Amino acid sequence: MGLTVKLFNDVSEGVKGAKNLITDVNGVLVGQTTVDDGDVHSGVTAIWPHQRGLFKNKVPAASYVINGFGKSVGLVQIDELGTIETPLVLTNTFGVGTATNALTKLMLASNPEIGDTTSTVNPIVAECNDGDVSNIRKMRLTEADVNAALNSASDHFAEGAIGAGRGMMCYDLKGGIGSASRIVRIDDHSYTIGALVMSNYGFLQDLVVNGQPIGKPLAALLAADKHKEEKGSIITVLATDAPLNSRQLKRIAKRATVGINRTGGFIGNGSGEIVFAFSTTNLVQHFAKQNVETVQRLNDNVIDTFFRATAAVVDESVLSSLVHAESIVDRKGRLRFSFVDAAKELVRRQPEYSDMVNQVFTELGVIK
Repeated sequence: MGLTVKLFNDVSEGVKGAKNLITDVNGVLVGQTTVDDGDVHSGVTAIWPHQRGLFKNKVPAASYVINGFGKSVGLVQIDELGTIETPLVLTNTFGVGTATNALTKLMLASNPEIGDTTSTVNPIVAECNDGDVSNIRKMRLTEADVNAALNSASDHFAEGAIGAGRGMMCYDLKGGIGSASRIVRIDDHSYTIGALVMSNYGFLQDLVVNGQPIGKPLAALLAADKHKEEKGSIITVLATDAPLNSRQLKRIAKRATVGINRTGGFIGNGSGEIVFAFSTTNLVQHFAKQNVETVQRLNDNVIDTFFRATAAVVDESVLSSLVHAESIVDRKGRLRFSFVDAAKELVRRQPEYSDMVNQVFTELGVIK
């Protein structure tokens, strides 16, 4: 297995956060459960915007559907009300119902008012299909798996083939969970924006790493299928502590497309690309004490800085999901190469690519 370091060297621009993770945004926590059971390779990843009574203290939010081939839950209310009031749970396609039930029960247990003296709750669940690697038909994931992810949330978490990313494939290589962050300076204030992706899309021959078309020789080496259709997906979650309202967060969510495309994605007809964005500032009170509220927000004149940072963190998060994933044997007994292992095999068989691979490894911070 190729060992990696988290701090990428030259990929994308901007100043990285201390951990270079979405949890560099203060209060954001991530928990994960990985399930390897026979031919099942799946899991759950949960993102808490904060843990200070999320239903009663909602975060300003937006969602953006780049291409809508997917089975996510909760998008309609986010778009209508501009808030998120539960953790966000990522899992596989057939785990959406289970995750929705578990998340709803969690919110009911901590909020006795829900569905009684006040409104119901809007759980947020997103998915990608891990059926290429895992036997998704077994519907193996349980509410206990979802609860384990929710309850294990921390500001440090692993990336790669872990949690909901366990069975995901990205550019015909092992994909999964990736994350990155950037510091944005506006006047005399520093803000953080972070991304977490679940990557499950792309054709290997299209893969570009910081301008290097390394996917073409890798595709030839591995005899990767020349797909006719893009049927993969990527879920992106963006978090920031900047005072941005729902409209501005929607604009930022749209720029995730730039980061996805930088690595070679083209967003196909049968793919599902969905983005969630939220701010941990200007929380929206469920039981408001006053009818008129005054909040601060950034002026749109400086929002380009956040657009650029969004492209950077999504680009790097995708690459991070590839770099940190390990090779895996899938449900049919086939070896599915990680990016690092495939690149090393390329050098072994075709030494003429040594310079390209060494340059890419250096830029990504891979320890050879």
